[in-house]
Amino acid sequence: MRLHKIFLTATLLFAVAGTALAQGSVHVALKETRLANGLRVITVEDHNAPVVALNVTYNVGSRNEREGRTGFAHLFEHMMFQGSENVGKSEHFILVYNNGGNMNGTTNEDRTNYFEALPANQIELALFLEADRMRSLAVTQENLDNQRNAVQEERRIGLDNAPYGKSGEIQQELMYDNFAYKHSTIGSMADLNAASVADVQAFFKMYYAPNNAVLTLVGDFKTSDALAIVKKYFDNIPRQSDPPPVDATEPEQKAERRTSVDDQLARLPRVDIGYKTVPGNTADFYALQVLANVLGSGGSSRLNQKLVREKEMVTGANSFAQESRGVGGFYVSATPRPGKKTAEVEASVYDEIARLQKEPIADWELQKAKSGARRNYINGLQSSMGRANSIGQYAVYYGDPNLINTRIDKVNAVTKEDVQRVANKYLVQTNRTVVITVPKAGAGRGMNPGMQQQ
Repeated sequence: MRLHKIFLTATLLFAVAGTALAQGSVHVALKETRLANGLRVITVEDHNAPVVALNVTYNVGSRNEREGRTGFAHLFEHMMFQGSENVGKSEHFILVYNNGGNMNGTTNEDRTNYFEALPANQIELALFLEADRMRSLAVTQENLDNQRNAVQEERRIGLDNAPYGKSGEIQQELMYDNFAYKHSTIGSMADLNAASVADVQAFFKMYYAPNNAVLTLVGDFKTSDALAIVKKYFDNIPRQSDPPPVDATEPEQKAERRTSVDDQLARLPRVDIGYKTVPGNTADFYALQVLANVLGSGGSSRLNQKLVREKEMVTGANSFAQESRGVGGFYVSATPRPGKKTAEVEASVYDEIARLQKEPIADWELQKAKSGARRNYINGLQSSMGRANSIGQYAVYYGDPNLINTRIDKVNAVTKEDVQRVANKYLVQTNRTVVITVPKAGAGRGMNPGMQQQ
């Protein structure tokens, strides 16, 4: 490993610089600027280490796709590294790594982001690279064919040919009615095959525009100097028409939905239970986060204590509350031990949920959940990259980059009564979608023809 990479890794782990921490509170000093073309620029000066982190978050995810053309947002996570007017194919990687940096890009239902961290004296390189591909990405037939094949192979490895790979996708399709959240981010093989260069060019023009993006810079720079470089490279990128708004409404579910999946790669069955809930950054969402921690996070959680240790009926069980811009989900997953029936496991999960609905959680459970949330959150802000990514996401999701400073307060405001209330409101039979994965050696994998949907 080169010395400059060791140096960068060390500096990225530096304590939260430019951030005040007192009694669990967070304060990151933000400055926001908007260019004439609509690009939203957020800067945070941090002079404790000679590092700069850059994040560009685009307001596009799989929820923006239409039927018959899924997988485009994730496809662009790959396409954006295939070169632009002044940058060759894969040269983005080479320039960042050879200058002591690291980088990546990610896609989900609600946004796509690209980010890099570099020594502070390479801030202009980072901004040049991001601006060049925003302005002039090489969307060609060759690049489309190449990256379409890469995405399809990723799907084969991660979904189609992986144990339990299809279970989550089937649950998502069954759980949601609105197409925005009903389909998987990676897309279908058929839709990827059907994508034309014209389709992909139109998608790029609409969504990868300055007025549909947030650029966040965190690191060792003077804000005035950084903004001058931002304007140098981004000012001349033309604004595009605003994309159409996404209808994220979801009709109320009236009855349980259930199916089973035959999986020839799984060695044990699995129980997956999902409940539709609420968008993120709402009072109920934060209460659901605490609930998920109490129910299925860590060795002292209720599912672990009852199902793993006391009853010895599962090898593991967990729960989590998904953060989404639309209707989110609360998920419980449990893997039965050999010889244990999925029906027994499922019934035991519902017993634990019923306990949460009937009586408030203990004081220590509430405190543990909040302490864990604070620890995880602050750990995520220790690096310049972590702060840049969080700020960009909050700006795109909620229009509120300052949520980085108030999020812990929202978790701290959750009461035992809030946890009991959301358990009774959302974790009910008529609102749940259950997928049972059944190991079946030599059998095909797919959806049970008798699937019920209400």
